[in-house]
Amino acid sequence: MPLPFLWQLRTRTISLGERPLLMGILNVTPDSFSDGGAYLNPSAAVAQALQLLDEGADLLDLGGESTRPNATPVTAEEEQARILPVLRAILQARPGTIVSVDTYHAATAAVAIQHGAEIINDVSGLLWDAEMAPLLAREKPGTILMHTRGKPQEWATLPPLAPEAVMPHVLSGLRHTLGLARAAGIPEETIVLDPGFGFGKLGSENEILLDRFAELQQLGRPLLAGLSRKRFLTANRPNSSPEMRLEATFEANQRAIRAGAHLLRVHEVSGYHGIFSA
Repeated sequence: MPLPFLWQLRTRTISLGERPLLMGILNVTPDSFSDGGAYLNPSAAVAQALQLLDEGADLLDLGGESTRPNATPVTAEEEQARILPVLRAILQARPGTIVSVDTYHAATAAVAIQHGAEIINDVSGLLWDAEMAPLLAREKPGTILMHTRGKPQEWATLPPLAPEAVMPHVLSGLRHTLGLARAAGIPEETIVLDPGFGFGKLGSENEILLDRFAELQQLGRPLLAGLSRKRFLTANRPNSSPEMRLEATFEANQRAIRAGAHLLRVHEVSGYHGIFSA
């Protein structure tokens, strides 16, 4: 079971550990691996956001740049043009909604915070923009720091990790990120850690990471599991349907919950509350 924590966001504190919180994914991108282009139109994105909330999402994760393998980077300006109209519209339609913005650009994080984002989700773990750590220390939003092995353009050429090296590599990387956060003055109580399934982990390396997820608790911070629709979940089923990938996601998230996950980042939120109340 997840250990109890109080997570300090930008304007409020929420309790973690009683049950996993559901973070609904909202990608306003043309090229995300699973739903690219589906919500690029702001009206479609807002409609999807409201549907996720109505189905039981506890918070939303809004992203304007794909980080799939070989994704083309976008400028911070383009990223902001995609997410800000949606962020404003969500908070106008549902005041009080907890919105996380998925970005590694400090400039985008700063503007998102100004427009009401409670959380910044940095998939680079403070590594890709030197201005991110000082910003987070100054503004003190909720902060999700992910482990990634290289950048999306590099993943196809990464050498595989030995099975016994996977978890030590992730633990070492997350400890390094925590060290950067502490050195910058980011408050510990704002930080959630994400081991980064699929982010530079190749095939079965992700399965090993999931099998040993409970070991991440030694880092002493709340944990997020981002398993939704990841390719490795159906790697042994090459002709898998969307329904099969949804089923595999559901099963993987149940494993993560048992191993101590505090938050689940998911494309679909319906069905999970039945587990929590059982």
